Amino acid sequence: MIGSREHALSVVVPVYRGADTLDALVAELAPLTTAFRTPAGRTARVAEVLLVHDCGPDDSDVVIRRLAAAHDWVRPVWLSRNFGQHAATLAGMASSGGDWVATLDEDGQHDPAYLGPMLDRAMADRADVVYAAPVNPAPHGAFRNVSSRWAKRTLRWLTGNRDAGSFHSYRLVLGEVARSVAAYAGPGAYLDVALGWVARRITTCPVRLRSEGERASGYRLRTLLSHYWHSVLTGGTRLLRAVSVLGLLFATIGFALAVVLMWMRLRHSIHPAGWTSLAVVGLISSGTILLALGVIAEYVGVAVHMAMGRPLYLIVGDSQEGPLGADEEEPLPVEEPEPS
Repeated sequence: MIGSREHALSVVVPVYRGADTLDALVAELAPLTTAFRTPAGRTARVAEVLLVHDCGPDDSDVVIRRLAAAHDWVRPVWLSRNFGQHAATLAGMASSGGDWVATLDEDGQHDPAYLGPMLDRAMADRADVVYAAPVNPAPHGAFRNVSSRWAKRTLRWLTGNRDAGSFHSYRLVLGEVARSVAAYAGPGAYLDVALGWVARRITTCPVRLRSEGERASGYRLRTLLSHYWHSVLTGGTRLLRAVSVLGLLFATIGFALAVVLMWMRLRHSIHPAGWTSLAVVGLISSGTILLALGVIAEYVGVAVHMAMGRPLYLIVGDSQEGPLGADEEEPLPVEEPEPS
């Protein structure tokens, strides 16, 4: 039997270029701020919508202030500078107070109507995290969609995280898990990897993605590759172990080759022309060593960033209401002198 408890949802939206899309997204969320029934009959309500301003190039801050003034359930979260989508999402999670935290993109690609089914899936599977599982191709190019599927599959193998293939920016997270992850995740921790460290169970829910409209994706190939590589580095030490195994394999081959060469030398069967193969072996070995050192250096770099204590994000007040906004206030009227 389904209980009568009302589930309070906090919706976190990282905002970078949302001046043209936030109004429509908030309008879609407005009906969900009153109690509604999920498909399974549970009672839920969007208690707050946190718009995290990530200091983008457009007038998103103006739109956020207007929406916050019009709706008491819209809460702005102001960041001191641009920190990126994952950091902005963690900042919103840290500022949330709901039983569940849902993360949506600002571009309208994620349909809020699936919040109910995602909650039902979380309750049915007793899961801490529910990722959206798109039933249709993402509204990107064919090359990017294929690359994304390949990246998730390889990420699962390279990190040993069986849920890596389910990572998606449309997610529903148990509130206490989301806030705990936001509290301890440092600059070296990838959001979804960090969730996997503490989540008891992770599941997925089928959703249909919508078009991004006329707005092009802000992620370029370089950014996507950076996210992928960072996920590999923070996902565990499996890659480092693979490099160690590779080094052991080449060391074994080298030892066996040395024995063969010594035997051939004793039989006087080595001629000067054979030194070319030694040069090739030397190049392969040095290349393997450099590759291993490069991977180790990447891990050291992640550890250094975490040890330095560099903040992942910094929440500040609305700049319009602080000293920086003082010059933008309307000037006080100048009193005209009375005629004598």
